[in-house]
Amino acid sequence: MIELKSPSQLQIMRRAGRVVGEILEALREAVRPGISTLELDELALRLMIQRKSKPAFKGYRGFPAHICTSINEEVVHGIPSQRRLKEGDIVGLDVGVVVDGYYGDAAITVPVGQITAEAARLLQVTEESLAAGIAMATTGNRLSDISHAVQQAVESKGYSVVREFVGHGIGTQLHELPQIPNYGKPGSGPRLKEGMVLAIEPMVNQGGPEIEILPDGWTAVTKDGKLAAHFEHTVAVTSGAPEILTECQKKKLFR
Repeated sequence: MIELKSPSQLQIMRRAGRVVGEILEALREAVRPGISTLELDELALRLMIQRKSKPAFKGYRGFPAHICTSINEEVVHGIPSQRRLKEGDIVGLDVGVVVDGYYGDAAITVPVGQITAEAARLLQVTEESLAAGIAMATTGNRLSDISHAVQQAVESKGYSVVREFVGHGIGTQLHELPQIPNYGKPGSGPRLKEGMVLAIEPMVNQGGPEIEILPDGWTAVTKDGKLAAHFEHTVAVTSGAPEILTECQKKKLFR
């Protein structure tokens, strides 16, 4: 069953989302050639503690870190390590926190120094596909309208969507119903209602959609070795426009 959040529950989720947005913005500013992904993980943890929140990912099904850091051909679930970012890399940063028992979850993919025009276009298209999906998260639409909007925005530009991973409902659990694929025909699935809170997260590949999991059991990479990008927001369905809960109040994540 899909849980509808009450106004008081949404207030807590706004706080959780605000923490996520602030941490992502701080991580974006910290990304530079030479920094290790473990240093980014440690920064994120310090910021979580400062904001009286808990990491959502650490220990989740055994995940060993506080955030996910996915570099270049790594699609999602990359594990922070001593690996240092290089000029021209792109890195996906996925952050989840818990505030007073409620989760916030979002992701961005950012350039490391100067990147190629092709990599920059991948980031732009992926972020635009997230915006297209969010725009469909309104009362009366069907769940697959979100999925279809993401797919159209991606495939019309010559990229592919990852099919093995999906967006999800979110609340007192990190992953709740419904699942939200990034592909599908419009007009099917549950009708969207006020109070639904959804983590919408396109994962987009420069080449084909196929992925594989590395021996660490977590890191998903593109099978053809081409670049991938990941953007995500936690979004509340309201009586009006969708409310993005994980935007940074100081600086919008969308450009």
